[in-house]
Amino acid sequence: MSELFDAVDALVSSRSTLPPPAERKRLRQAHGLTLDEVAAALQVRRATVSGWEAGKTEPRPPERDAYARMLKQLAQLYPANAPVPSQDTAVPETGAVSAVPTPSVAEPAQARTEPVERIPEPVSEDTALRPAAVPHPVATTRPTSRRPPPRKAAPVGSPAGGVDARFENGPLAVVDVDADGQVLAYCVGGLVLDVPAKAVPALVEWTLSEGRLGQPKLSGPGKDGDPLLVLTEAALEHYGLPVTLTKEERLAGRIPEGHKVIKQLTRANWQLTKRGFGPWARIYRPARGSERACVQLCIPSWDALDTRHWADAGQLPPADLARLLGTYASRVMTPRGSTAVTGLELMTALHPPTRASEPDAAGRRHSEHNPGSLGKEPVDCAPCEAPDGHPLLADLPRFHHRTPAEVLVEEAYDWARPLTDAECLRPHLVGIDVNMAFAAGANGLTVGLGAPTHVKNPVFDPKLPGSWLVDLSHIDLSRVKVAKDTWADLDATLLPSPFTPKGERPQGPAWYATPTVAYAVELGYEVRPVEAWVRYDNGRYLDGWYNRLRDAYLATMADLGVGADLSPEEFLKAMDGYRQRDPQLAIVVSAVKATVKGGIGKLRERPRGEGWKPGQPWRALARPTWRPDIRAAVISRTRINMHRKIVKHAAFTGQYPVAVLSDCAVYASDGPSPLDFLPYRDGKPLPGGFKLGVNPGLVKWEGTQSVLWGEGVREQFNAPDLNLARYIKDGTVTDQDTGE
Repeated sequence: MSELFDAVDALVSSRSTLPPPAERKRLRQAHGLTLDEVAAALQVRRATVSGWEAGKTEPRPPERDAYARMLKQLAQLYPANAPVPSQDTAVPETGAVSAVPTPSVAEPAQARTEPVERIPEPVSEDTALRPAAVPHPVATTRPTSRRPPPRKAAPVGSPAGGVDARFENGPLAVVDVDADGQVLAYCVGGLVLDVPAKAVPALVEWTLSEGRLGQPKLSGPGKDGDPLLVLTEAALEHYGLPVTLTKEERLAGRIPEGHKVIKQLTRANWQLTKRGFGPWARIYRPARGSERACVQLCIPSWDALDTRHWADAGQLPPADLARLLGTYASRVMTPRGSTAVTGLELMTALHPPTRASEPDAAGRRHSEHNPGSLGKEPVDCAPCEAPDGHPLLADLPRFHHRTPAEVLVEEAYDWARPLTDAECLRPHLVGIDVNMAFAAGANGLTVGLGAPTHVKNPVFDPKLPGSWLVDLSHIDLSRVKVAKDTWADLDATLLPSPFTPKGERPQGPAWYATPTVAYAVELGYEVRPVEAWVRYDNGRYLDGWYNRLRDAYLATMADLGVGADLSPEEFLKAMDGYRQRDPQLAIVVSAVKATVKGGIGKLRERPRGEGWKPGQPWRALARPTWRPDIRAAVISRTRINMHRKIVKHAAFTGQYPVAVLSDCAVYASDGPSPLDFLPYRDGKPLPGGFKLGVNPGLVKWEGTQSVLWGEGVREQFNAPDLNLARYIKDGTVTDQDTGE
């Protein structure tokens, strides 16, 4: 009899007890597991696990035992009568990286009640249409989510602390379709949502009603960031969109107006901006009072993510792409287009043009100008600040070439010189590069906020932003002031002029931005402007912009192991191969730097086709943020910052650069490292000179080549003034330098 009992016990134990099918699915979802993850762990197909949860099939040994073991453990974690962990507190673990703080906001996020006259679009889009939108409606049904359980450390890109319930799923989602045709939205922090939408209009509706995506405003009077959906190739196919654009569509920057998806949107009362359905399409409905309803799309396979700045981000798996873009969004802002567009949009997000007034006698508020912003309306630039083709120059002869006395030319350095005999005897050429140089140039800079005022024979005021017509040709760099009462004798033939991008000495009166003229005074020389266009309404408009981008850059570099408190030797060691430590975060670093440069460049956006002719206005001129004077001031300050360091270094060491390109300077050196020619005493750098470090304005090693290499390529291309700074990083010279 005992043998029979043993046989029965063995039979029972061979069929592990399983909960009902619905409970199996509940336990899996409670733990944030996907069908693919469970299938991989049990070494079965995804469809097999789906069948077990639907009750269509039952597992057999040995998978049954393992499946039962997993469900038993999950049941202990998530009893049937206990609530599932809140979605806004669960944080997954995706790797050994430090947490990212939530985006800084000036005040707690709240429902918008301020009056809204019009909602500005991204700078790359038509300003005639102002897509307005509303707070995302509270979902009546919660979206199905797949959130991993809470962990002690939050991953890069996941929100930490006080999450706004309206945007609890983060600023964006990467929409993909799995092998079974299920549409999934990959959010930051590892969250995956099931998307029921069968068409693009329904996808937009779902995003605003149930997706809980978006970003709290970055400034008190600002607006919340619209949700961003990134569509993978599988999602494009699923929703009837082309995976790639044809040549004609690529040139047009959009798909045809007659495309079936655009017709679907029109029937559902959704609208597109005048730029149409392109790589960064914006889908919106007209404003209803202060309410806003707008969704931004990003389509990587349509070249939305420029490989110069985003590398291979568009090829990443959905979860990795969500992490990468989520990190950028949390530290900078949700992308609104290219990095240049986002850089300019960030300025407006931090300094919105309007704010709500104090209540009037009736207790009502109205929209008023926000002090410190650029306002709602564009302002004309000064004639000297206008680029060629501007309407202000319509009366000039067609082929007129403006002289320095007619046009403001503030650009970055592109200067080089032949090596001296002494420099040819040194074995190495070492390049150093200023970190976030243009961001450092914007830091603390006073710029004009309103329209310029024309002044004749003004007294120069270094605190007054503007453009000045003045003769600086008398300034002799062979003797300059380097401190309050200290002058230095230098070899001016080995120095670039600080007043021109090519480093040439000025030949007479020319237009300069305030930082350039102020530096002439700093060097110990008198200046007498002939005329000026100055801006009495001014302020430090770019400070918040600089601070946010600086913090984004430093936080990401710290995640890559490059901290701000390292010694010069430790810094150089940490920088060696830092991109390989986390290639995705390295892409974020590149995108942040591109946001700085692109945002500054966008302040003077040129016309882009559309049948434009010289003398006619172009689209960008309608923006309050079309401000060539601010761009000129930032570039002027950046170039002056570089020259100041060069002068300090030359006065202290007797060493002069052989080439300067924008934010990179090349020196002949006895050793291959920056430490072989940068002066340090007891670990402290020369005051006001070059200093190694990760902070904006400090320098890093750019590259080292031999002096023989430098002389060889110049001889090869018969170009004694070839700018070696352009090729110092890897030594590859593919063609003669054209200065582009």
